[in-house]
Amino acid sequence: MTSPWGNEDTQQLIDILAKYNVKVTFFVVGDWVDKYPESVKALHDAGHEVMSHSAHHDHFNSLSADQIAADLKLSCDKIEGVTGVRPTLFRPPYGEYDDHVITTTRAAGLEPIQWDVDSLDWKDLSAADITKRVTSKVQPGSIILFHNAAKHTPEALPGILENLIGQGYTLVPISELILPGNYTIDHTGRQCPA
Repeated sequence: MTSPWGNEDTQQLIDILAKYNVKVTFFVVGDWVDKYPESVKALHDAGHEVMSHSAHHDHFNSLSADQIAADLKLSCDKIEGVTGVRPTLFRPPYGEYDDHVITTTRAAGLEPIQWDVDSLDWKDLSAADITKRVTSKVQPGSIILFHNAAKHTPEALPGILENLIGQGYTLVPISELILPGNYTIDHTGRQCPA
């Protein structure tokens, strides 16, 4: 889940995920950490991964290597300051990345993460449309993108979790999904063994 905006439903999402005993990865913006440190701590305390979504949600493709490194350090410092755990993963704002962003991110000790199933929950789709979109596109190894503070995500999430668990999927934080060692990333952002 990505958290660049409000905080209205964070505890509700934590409660829904707890009901299904599912742990996920939340990518949070440093500015969001400043505004809602208690929510960042609640995410961590509930057993979810809290990773970097940048310090200010800037367009990383237009930043220099020094600017990227400084932004990542700032966002990770803020997250670690609240959770006690330094992030190891980074979701680029807007999903924008290029070789420069990936190289600089990895040099900073973070692994850039994308997704292959976009719920489009930020477009205020209905819960039914979000559910249909996600459940029809998921396949083994998928990374699903949701946002907190999206209007219909809390309504859609239980049905999505029940559907996927019913199909035999195990839902895990991204650090338990990504491949160690040598791999390539295809055009959809999916990791493939090298």
